[in-house]
Amino acid sequence: MSRILLTAAALALLAGCTSPLVPKGDLFGLITPYRIDIVQGNVVTQELRARVKPGMTRTQVAEILGTPMLADIFHTDRWDYPFTIQRQGAAPQSRIVTVHFKGDLLDRIDAADLPSERDFVASIARSDRKIAPRVLELSEDQRKALPLPAKRT
Repeated sequence: MSRILLTAAALALLAGCTSPLVPKGDLFGLITPYRIDIVQGNVVTQELRARVKPGMTRTQVAEILGTPMLADIFHTDRWDYPFTIQRQGAAPQSRIVTVHFKGDLLDRIDAADLPSERDFVASIARSDRKIAPRVLELSEDQRKALPLPAKRT
């Protein structure tokens, strides 16, 4: 009898794991499971797109945009550069850039709404972190405080 009660209690507890009362994986707003950031593909920005010109070779395009994620053997004149990013607390992003060739030379690029590099970095920056700007130059007082270089003999 005790085995039946123990089994029933275990099943009831396991059934609670998939309860519709638990919103979006939170346990009543108290516990949020960690979800890793998932980044897949090649980031192609407006600046990279502007560097690629019709008439470039496949090698030149690959040097700028990177190795394509999809190079189909049935469509040898087409390269696809998909990109997706999923981060906890942020809306997922997805876009695809398609590069078309005629022979070994670039014919055209199909890409809709590519972000600039600044916009892309802003879209993936964590809003919960405040990063102070880095100072890349010494002040006059810091320069004076530096030790003098040793004299060579």
